[in-house]
Amino acid sequence: MAVAILVTSAIIGIVVSICLKASRQAAVQEPSSRQLPKNIDMAINDARFYEVRGGRSVWELVAKKAEYDKSGDIAYLSDINMKFAKTAAAGALTVTAMKGTYYNKNRNVALRGKVHVVTENGVNFDTEAIDYLAANSRFRTPGEVTCRQQRLTLIARGMELDATSQKARFLNAVDARVAGLNTR
Repeated sequence: MAVAILVTSAIIGIVVSICLKASRQAAVQEPSSRQLPKNIDMAINDARFYEVRGGRSVWELVAKKAEYDKSGDIAYLSDINMKFAKTAAAGALTVTAMKGTYYNKNRNVALRGKVHVVTENGVNFDTEAIDYLAANSRFRTPGEVTCRQQRLTLIARGMELDATSQKARFLNAVDARVAGLNTR
């Protein structure tokens, strides 16, 4: 009888030990893949997009993450760095933004969140939202934009920037200030 109690106790001890070990391992293991939102079909880290015209690269966009919708026509981007190649009219152009949307059919890009545009010759544009329209290689924003070059700072509502020539057109009144200029 004592042997039966001893064997039963040993079996119960082994079963409890196995159950505890299995539950600890399950708690430590992370799921192998994160569940995607219902409207997202695929997610890619360090995604690259290009626009090529006449055999030449116009721009390259690198996003830390790209999530494609189920139709495959739209990619939702985060941590964006977009570089435009030099042209005959102007130097290189770099655009960064926190997030954006890439439209595959027309190659347009909607950039959102701390958008920063820098030209090779040192002109900076800052805004919260700007759209790149691929058909005419133009950036456009109806929102407030700040433009800085050396001592000059311009603040305006609404702007168009030609990515090829890098000429900006402000759509409304501009508040301009020159640093170090005494206006008294």
